[in-house]
Amino acid sequence: MRLGIIAVVLTLTSGPLIHPQTLLRPPVQTPGPQIQVLNGDGAAVTGLTDGDMIRLRLELPEPSDTQAEVTFQLEGSTSSLPGCNIGRGRTGCETQPFNALGWYWTETGLPSPSRTLKAGVAGSPPIGTVSVQVTPRPVVMIHGFSSSWEAWVNYLGPSGYLEADGLSGFAVGDGQVGGAMNTGSLTDPRQVTNSIAENAAILGEYIEGVKQATGAQEVDLVAHSMGGLIARYYIDRVMQARDVAQLIMLGSPMAGTDCADLPASLGLYLPATLEIRPSYVDNVFNVDVTRRHGVPFQALAGVPILEGFKAPCTGVPSDLAVSLESVTAIPLLSRQMSVLHMNLNLSKEVYSEFVQPLLRAPAGGFPDDPDPIPGEANNEPLQFSRLFTGHVGPGGTQEVTVPIDTGIALASFALYDTSRSLAVTVRGASGNVIELTAEANGLVVVQDPDALFYLGYGFEDPRPGSWRVTLEATSSTPVTGADFALAAHFVGGATASARLSTFLPQIGEPVIITADLSPAAAGVAISSAQAVIRGPGGAVETVPLSVSGAQATGAWTPSVPGLYGVDVTLSATGSNGIAIERTVFLAFEAQPVEGLSAWTAALWPVEIVGLALCVAALAWLRQRRRRKRSSAQS
Repeated sequence: MRLGIIAVVLTLTSGPLIHPQTLLRPPVQTPGPQIQVLNGDGAAVTGLTDGDMIRLRLELPEPSDTQAEVTFQLEGSTSSLPGCNIGRGRTGCETQPFNALGWYWTETGLPSPSRTLKAGVAGSPPIGTVSVQVTPRPVVMIHGFSSSWEAWVNYLGPSGYLEADGLSGFAVGDGQVGGAMNTGSLTDPRQVTNSIAENAAILGEYIEGVKQATGAQEVDLVAHSMGGLIARYYIDRVMQARDVAQLIMLGSPMAGTDCADLPASLGLYLPATLEIRPSYVDNVFNVDVTRRHGVPFQALAGVPILEGFKAPCTGVPSDLAVSLESVTAIPLLSRQMSVLHMNLNLSKEVYSEFVQPLLRAPAGGFPDDPDPIPGEANNEPLQFSRLFTGHVGPGGTQEVTVPIDTGIALASFALYDTSRSLAVTVRGASGNVIELTAEANGLVVVQDPDALFYLGYGFEDPRPGSWRVTLEATSSTPVTGADFALAAHFVGGATASARLSTFLPQIGEPVIITADLSPAAAGVAISSAQAVIRGPGGAVETVPLSVSGAQATGAWTPSVPGLYGVDVTLSATGSNGIAIERTVFLAFEAQPVEGLSAWTAALWPVEIVGLALCVAALAWLRQRRRRKRSSAQS
């Protein structure tokens, strides 16, 4: 070994003299290619939050002698990243801005707080690497109808579902940041709720607070029930720049729910109960609220109710309050699980099998969701009896008679009771009391107000005739008594339909109501028809409809802007003498007249004429007084 060293030294010293220390110096290191992660301000960062808007930059040590295409790769991911081109004679290039969505999670669903980026030129081996620290996105949860942030208790806190995954959870109204929605109060059901638009604005304030508190640029939204409609409105109308990575909905009524007709008939939880009426969601909301700004929509439908007699106010399959047909009424990715509506936001199974995999979506797991093309609603309306309302005082009873006509294959009854305390006795057409059971009649008692009814039961192939339902106060009934609403959902028999000439009339524009009845027995004509119209302030007006054979028509003109409910009831008598009754539930939203103030529009058209006459009269009196003074002075 020493001989070799000597030989080298001899060879070197035969030339110009070199100092021995020179041989011991390390060679000069030429800087290699540098990769930088740039934030929205163009500053290089070493850490980011999943979903942040970033750019990537490659800087070469020397100018490129050719034009070169640069590719970037997130190590451990098969998802492609944006690239850039280095021009000839240039030393670097930057990608277009993009969201670092899914960077916290690997494709196997494991967290990856540190990710490595590689760069290559024209398919060559990597020419540079850089590591970046990544924190997960926060999760914002949105409660549904007549609920609060406490609907998400199983997701929040040290023992919550999210904490176990290292995720930070925020439920609107929980006080972690400012903002609380109003979708109805169980303790005061007559209190006016916020509209979907108002709650969406509050959701926007809450999301902004979460972003400021965490430094995140995007959040995941998880919504239960009506919260899905609020989230859709936020994404379409309120969101300025995209700050939602994805919308995950649990039992959200994309075509509304008929269960809302029960509390709406009592003037409760308005306008929320009208805003989730199928007529409104189909013909106003879904037509008007369509923009997604690329946010992917994912929906879970609960489908444990498969037998019609167990579904008092929905079609089947359903989760008791929202049907599968409603959840999937708009284009979106969906799944089904056998979970009841009131458990969708609590179930560990729902979290583990549906929510968690979406929150753990890796890079490339967020498809750019296009805006759907709005089309006409083609959902077949469910058939309901007349809607019966009333009041039961302490120690009292009320009886309602529900006619069931020939050809009914299924009759399911839904009861809404403000106190959730009334007892029910049912007598069939024979007059005999029917003992209700869960097995035979699908008897269900629901304490959660999000289900929109209190008690339900049903019958297959019910005997035609008059069915009597007795509602009785119990020891739990408050001293003020209990208001109730009861309706039967029919499959088979007569079929009613109703239409409005417009669902968005201006104030002063007549709304034409048309309804018809297609009875099972031919030749049966409508004997009477009416429309019960409930205005934005809760005022109720009954409008008789003109009847001609199997059709009824009428007109009504709104005088103030806002949301109106229209309950159209048709009555007839079958050829066998058995009564036929059907109710169709509609809704429309009156628009203020353009160019008029809200105060002026509220007076239009009759009151404003009277006001104009008063103003004219005052002007005439003043002019007359001036003339008298002028004559006296002369």
